[in-house]
Amino acid sequence: MPTNSLTRGAVARIVDHTLLRPEATAADVVALAAEAAELGVFSVCVSPSRLPLPGGALPPGIAVATVCGFPSGAHPAAVKATEAMVSCERGADEVDMVVNLGLVKDGDWAGVAAEVAATRAAVPAPRLLKVIIESAALTDDEIVACCRACEDAGADFVKTSTGFHPAGGASVHAVELMAATVGGRLGVKASGGIRTTGQAVSMIEAGATRLGLSGTRAVLDGLPGDLS
Repeated sequence: MPTNSLTRGAVARIVDHTLLRPEATAADVVALAAEAAELGVFSVCVSPSRLPLPGGALPPGIAVATVCGFPSGAHPAAVKATEAMVSCERGADEVDMVVNLGLVKDGDWAGVAAEVAATRAAVPAPRLLKVIIESAALTDDEIVACCRACEDAGADFVKTSTGFHPAGGASVHAVELMAATVGGRLGVKASGGIRTTGQAVSMIEAGATRLGLSGTRAVLDGLPGDLS
């Protein structure tokens, strides 16, 4: 997205408006959906146990996203695939799966690709599969190799972070490296610790094509309005 087009509305349309706190209530989810409709975001992202969303909670045009293998990624591939399949049956348009970091640290790229492929099979097009690689916990070489394995396995996006790992969330460097690796063939989602307008703009300038935000309103409030 060109920097000169970073208006409030344009940025809102690449935001996954996110609520993944384990203690989130049904009322919190309804409030999230109402705010998403008001802000004009791309999607809402909720825990799989909160699917399906209540009828009429979202207007047409706002997608429903969820997570699987969240937040550790240390689940058998079959469990992730089943969780993703059930979520799609319950209305998810997009699934953000957490990569198995143990396989990444082992350098088992065939294993990484195999588990992504298993989840891909459970999330058939036109639904989208994003793979959270937990970039803050990886070396640059691991980021590159992991992105390549995700692409080989049919992912639609690579995503920086869960926002729950102690190593940290998204960074400009990681987004730049991920974007360079996938070369526009996959989307790049920056998520985790993005709380200000400046941080969001920096991620977009680095190559992010989607943002995962929990404090969406605060980020959008710092952007110019769209021309009428």
